[in-house]
Amino acid sequence: MRTTLTIEDDVAVELERLRRQRQRSLKDVVNDALRRGIREMDARPKRKSFRTTGHDMGAFLVNVDNTAEAITHAEGENFK
Repeated sequence: MRTTLTIEDDVAVELERLRRQRQRSLKDVVNDALRRGIREMDARPKRKSFRTTGHDMGAFLVNVDNTAEAITHAEGENFK
């Protein structure tokens, strides 16, 4: 497929450097770069694993689904 691309100056400099270093054609270097970039863009982002620690809060005998009730229980009737 033939197409026309406008390549920004900084990218053109890097492509030319790679072309010389690898002694390949500009076409080959551009296609390799696009293939790698597409794979990277299509890949799922890597997630860092994390752990949480539990803390004993004692007996908390209120339904925490009702936020207002839980705050009232924890802080008293005059919570803000």
